[in-house]
Amino acid sequence: MRLDTHQHFWKLCNAFSDWPNSDLLPIYRDFEPADLGDNLSKCGIDGTILVQAAPSIEETEYCLGLADRHRFIKGVVGWLDFEAPTVLSRLDSLANHPKLKGLRPMVQSIAEPGWLLKEQFTEIFEAMIRYGLVLDGLVLPHQIVDLVELVRRHPELPVVLDHGGKPSIRKREFGIWSHDIARLAEFPNAYCKLSGLWTEAAADHSQAALQPWVNHLLRSFGTERLMWGSDWPVVELKGSYCDWFTQCRNILSGLTEDQQRAVFGGNGRRFYGID
Repeated sequence: MRLDTHQHFWKLCNAFSDWPNSDLLPIYRDFEPADLGDNLSKCGIDGTILVQAAPSIEETEYCLGLADRHRFIKGVVGWLDFEAPTVLSRLDSLANHPKLKGLRPMVQSIAEPGWLLKEQFTEIFEAMIRYGLVLDGLVLPHQIVDLVELVRRHPELPVVLDHGGKPSIRKREFGIWSHDIARLAEFPNAYCKLSGLWTEAAADHSQAALQPWVNHLLRSFGTERLMWGSDWPVVELKGSYCDWFTQCRNILSGLTEDQQRAVFGGNGRRFYGID
């Protein structure tokens, strides 16, 4: 099975849809399952992980409803308000859905330093471990250090770094990012998504421009903990779904067939518990 470990759907008319806005014209429209189908068939993708795009429990329920109706959606990464008094009871309720695979607090939008490491969240992470849920780490480069501490505190919690930690490829800020990536990868419960890099690049998002960044992710996490994702439809800000897939296949063409199968399917299936 080839698995796209990171894609989104949204309808602008949904009350919880607060993004994208009209400044992002290429993706300022509805994106629904029928819009993704051709891309999956052209690239030979068998299933996807649907990831939340809005900080709303209603959107998580909307995503789970889509997963109920579309077999290619193998799992959902949802959202909960970690600071709400009812968060544990809401988690208990959501965890009953077989396609809920993880949670993603939108840490990149939270300015408070060390927010992810608040002591009050310990019970949430312990509950996620009990339920077999994972954490998707949507962080900016300066927040990767918080993920390092989180995986150290909770070695039984599988954590995946979304979009390679969103490196500033356009500014070529490689040093600190690469150091913190290597630190995170030291922990066996830390994984990484090969996704979203076009968004962080300048106008030049060619294979040559991205190769050093992908090489570092590959050296750090290896072919056992790196997983491919499209970040569709956000990827359409720079190009097509299939062009991103093809570029990643070319970048990783030096891997063995088994290693490529792992990155483009096996690792994601194991991480998210997809049969």
